[in-house]
Amino acid sequence: MNILIVTDAWEPQVNGVVRTLKQTRHELTQLGHRVELVTPQDFRTFPCPTYPEIRLSWRPGAKVAQRIETFAPDAIHIATEGPLGMAARRYCIRKRIPFTTAYHSRFPEYVKLRFGIPLGWTYAWLARFHNAAVATMAPTQVVVDDLCARGFTKVVTWTRGVDLTLFKPGTRERLSTRRPIFVYVGRVAVEKNVEAFLELDLPGSKWVCGDGPAAATLRGKYPDVNWLGVLDQRELAEVYNAADVFVFPSRTDTFGLVLLEAMACGCPVAAYPVTGPIDVIGTDGPGALNDDLQRACLDALNIDRVAVRQYAERFSWTAASKQFLGHLHPFTPAAQAELRLAEQGQPG
Repeated sequence: MNILIVTDAWEPQVNGVVRTLKQTRHELTQLGHRVELVTPQDFRTFPCPTYPEIRLSWRPGAKVAQRIETFAPDAIHIATEGPLGMAARRYCIRKRIPFTTAYHSRFPEYVKLRFGIPLGWTYAWLARFHNAAVATMAPTQVVVDDLCARGFTKVVTWTRGVDLTLFKPGTRERLSTRRPIFVYVGRVAVEKNVEAFLELDLPGSKWVCGDGPAAATLRGKYPDVNWLGVLDQRELAEVYNAADVFVFPSRTDTFGLVLLEAMACGCPVAAYPVTGPIDVIGTDGPGALNDDLQRACLDALNIDRVAVRQYAERFSWTAASKQFLGHLHPFTPAAQAELRLAEQGQPG
C-alpha cells in the first residue's frame, strides 16, 4: 500500500514526533508498504515565532497538492496541524479524500504558556481541524478521553514503542561527575518545565541533554548544572546508562518517548503524577511519581534497574506501527481489496 504522511515536524528537529514518524516509516516499510513523507525540507520556510529552531513552510498549498498527485497514495495521514498539515487537509476535503490525523502534544497548553491564549480557543480550533478526519490518533487512552470531552470526535489510540536493541543496559561511564547523577533529556523550553528540575536541592550532580529557546537563560542561572546539548540516539543511550535517575519534569506531555528510552537502559524515572508518566509507567514499578519532584528523585534511587528494563520490554514499535496501520483509511479499490485480504489472513 502507498502511504503518504504529511508532517510539519521533521529534521533537524529532535523530538518525539520526529522519532515516532521515522520509526513508524521504518516499521511500515519492513511490513512491505511504500511510505513517502511530505516535510518542510522540500519547501521554502521561515522560523516559528518564539521558537526559531522550528521551520514553518511558506505557502505550501500548490506543491503539497502536486506531491499528493504524483505519489498517488492509497492512504493519507496528516501528522501535524501546521502549514503543511493544513494544506493537505484542504486538498483532501476539496477532493473528498478520507484522511487520518494525529494529536501528538498538548499544543493548547504550550500556546497558553507562550502567548496567554485561552485553552478553550485553541482546543476549539484543533477540534475543527481534526474532526474532518476519519480518525484522530492519540497516544494514550487518557488523552483520547480528554480530547473527546473537548469536542473531538472519532479519536483512537495509537501507542508508542522503543528500540530495545539500541536502548539497552550498558557501560555506565559516559558521565563522570559526582553520584548520584540525575539527568534530563529533551527540549529546553518553558512548556517542558525544566527549571522545576534544575532548582531542586539534590545530592550528587545534574545533567541536561538538549537545547531550545530557554537554554541560554537557564545555563546562566544554574552554573552548577552540566550541559551536553543535542545528542544522537547512541549517545543518549550512553547517557541513560550513566544516569542514576532520569528526571521528567514536564506536566504537559502526552506520552514522553524519552521515558521509554531511559527505562529500556534500566534507568528509573522520577516525574510528576500526570498524563504521560502515569500512562507510560503507572503509579509504581519502574519509576517514582510524586507531586514533590525532589521526593520522587530520591525514591527513584532505590528502584532496581533490572526490573526497570524488564518493564520497558513490554513496548514494541512493531506493535505500535501495526496499530497505526489499522487506523488508516485506504481509499483506492486496490488498497481496500488488499486490506480485506490481510484481515482474512491471506496474502495480497
